[in-house]
Amino acid sequence: MASLNRTMRPLGCWKATLRHLRQQKLNVREFASLQNAGARRVSDPPQLMGAPFTAKKPLKVYSPPPSTRKVCKDPVKQVNDFEIALLDPTGIRTRLFNRMNKEGAKVGDVLLVSFRSGDPFAGVCLNIRRRGADTAILLRNQLTRVGVEMWVKIYSPNVVGIEVAQKREKRARRARLYYMRKPEHDMGSVQNIVQQYLRRRAALRSGAGEQESSISYDAVNVRVMLLYKTAFFLIFSSAGESRHPELTQSGEAKVRGCSEN
Repeated sequence: MASLNRTMRPLGCWKATLRHLRQQKLNVREFASLQNAGARRVSDPPQLMGAPFTAKKPLKVYSPPPSTRKVCKDPVKQVNDFEIALLDPTGIRTRLFNRMNKEGAKVGDVLLVSFRSGDPFAGVCLNIRRRGADTAILLRNQLTRVGVEMWVKIYSPNVVGIEVAQKREKRARRARLYYMRKPEHDMGSVQNIVQQYLRRRAALRSGAGEQESSISYDAVNVRVMLLYKTAFFLIFSSAGESRHPELTQSGEAKVRGCSEN
């Protein structure tokens, strides 16, 4: 009995395997017949059967809008120029800090800045930051033996004027003189330099005022002399009109010439 079971088991396995293969063949045939079947043509909808063929209408192409780049190639520069013209209409401060101006302010110069509100501030220019309308300078001074630095915007409405109290003897070989913060290179207080500059400026202004006053005094003297001459000739002409009429006429001519001169 045991021997029969050993021989029947492999046959049962083969039967199950063949049964699965037969089912797979049927499935392959069905897929092949479905793929090889002819495609059915779908009829057109009834509303398009008698419609004539019409060509597509051409699309309307609009021209691009005008580019602002052609009108304003560098808008940032134009905005800066407009702000500078508004804040500095005379252009004095722009020329003072222009790189091409040899007589302008440079790093290392002693500058005096006066404000609308508050005391003026003077110091050595350590840096000039050129940023268009936001241009600023860095000044350093010593107050009560303590180093003080201040950034001043040259186009600020609070700044009344910027003056160069002293020029540097030689051109600075650096754009930023931050090494002057060290004790061995620190310039110290610039109060004496500013006071000397203010004295020279006051002397020049007083000399110009005296010259103007002397010129005005000379003009007054000339006018007084003309009046005296006119009165003298009038008196002379009235006294000698009856005796010498020709002298009267010559005197009147001289008075006219003096008054014209």
